[in-house]
Amino acid sequence: MKHASTPSANEIDSLGHYFSGQLSLATTDLPHEISERLRVARLLAIGQRKPLVQVRQAQTNTVHANGTLASSGDEGLGLWGILASSLPLLALVVGLLAIQWTKDDNIAMEIAATDSALLTDELPPHAYTDAGFAQFLKLNRSTTGQHD
Repeated sequence: MKHASTPSANEIDSLGHYFSGQLSLATTDLPHEISERLRVARLLAIGQRKPLVQVRQAQTNTVHANGTLASSGDEGLGLWGILASSLPLLALVVGLLAIQWTKDDNIAMEIAATDSALLTDELPPHAYTDAGFAQFLKLNRSTTGQHD
C-alpha cells in the first residue's frame, strides 16, 4: 500500500505562488473598479486568516533527516483538563462505595431481623437454619409491614 508523501512548507509556498501568478494573469484585462474590489477582498482574506494555528503546527511537528516525524509531548492538558478527565473515575469510585454501603446495610438489617426474631420467638434456634423457614420469615415480615 502506497502512502502519499506530505508536501513540505517550501512546496506549499511554491504552489501558492504559482496559483497566485495564474490568478494575477487573468486580472490584467479587468476594469479598474473590479480589480480594486478584488485587491480589497484579498487583503481582507489575508487579514482574517489564523496564522497562530499554522505557527503552532510548524513548532510541534518536525521532520528529522532520516524521515521520521517528531512532535512535542505537550498534549495541551492544563489543570482543568486533568480535573475533567478524572471526574469519570471519581464518579465510578463514589458509585461503587455507595453500592457497597447499601449492600452492607441490607445485610446488617437482615441479620438484625433474624436476631430479633430469635430473641422474641419461642422457636428453637435450629429452625432458623432451615431455608424454607427463612423464606417464611421474609414473607411474614413483608406482610406485617404492610398492615402496620
